[in-house]
Amino acid sequence: MDARQQHYLKAMGITAWVRRELPDEEAPVQESLATVAAPQLSEADPAPRPRPAVRSKETTPAPEPNIPAADEPAPLPQLDITHMDWEALARGVSECQQCDLHKTRMNAVLGVGNARAQWMFIGEAPGVDEDRQGEPFVGRAGQLLNEMLKAVGISRESVYIANILKCRPPNNRDPQPHEVSACHAYLRRQIELVQPKLIIALGRVAAQNLLHSEQSMGNLRGEVHHYEETGTPLIATYHPSYLLRSPGEKRKSWQDLKLALSVCNPTEAGA
Repeated sequence: MDARQQHYLKAMGITAWVRRELPDEEAPVQESLATVAAPQLSEADPAPRPRPAVRSKETTPAPEPNIPAADEPAPLPQLDITHMDWEALARGVSECQQCDLHKTRMNAVLGVGNARAQWMFIGEAPGVDEDRQGEPFVGRAGQLLNEMLKAVGISRESVYIANILKCRPPNNRDPQPHEVSACHAYLRRQIELVQPKLIIALGRVAAQNLLHSEQSMGNLRGEVHHYEETGTPLIATYHPSYLLRSPGEKRKSWQDLKLALSVCNPTEAGA
């Protein structure tokens, strides 16, 4: 707009608008933006946390190596018991570590008696006296067993006596399934070596494990069973320690022994 046009407009009472030029117009805005983008931090302000790195979807972490724990015990080698003779069997039992009972035993208890006996008695596990002496049935229960044998006219020396377990369980508790399994091959080999004509299971635990049954002793006794793995006739009767606590049951054990005599009389067999 020239000076002449401005003069006319002023005469008409109209104020003309004139643009004012500001030097470096965008400079204050840029400074303001810079201030907002990067504020000044005082020493009291915490430092900003770095943003976590974003893992590429195509990156697959390498699998961790399968390293066993340092305190995990190495598996024990399986013993070949199937062809052991008596000497090897006794040594294997005395050195056995197939379950934790070896940590608390004083002596492992293999068995005792006539290695070619007609009758084989199998109990539950060693007690405190057996653990101390390394022989089965040497305490009060053993003395009662000796009297029971005499009652049918045979001696302790003419039979073979063993247990389901070869080591004493703490506090004379019932054997646990994995302990029975660990000792099973030893007992089977004993039966194979003795080759008895009759097995007599002494007590509920022995009878149930030998017959793979959960029936009570009242249901198991009084009849002839068979040990499945060798086909040997088997009779179940009360454990002598139970008879010491319940002397009124001795009559039933006497009946069981008479049943055993009817199956196989060791005196007639020349034992």
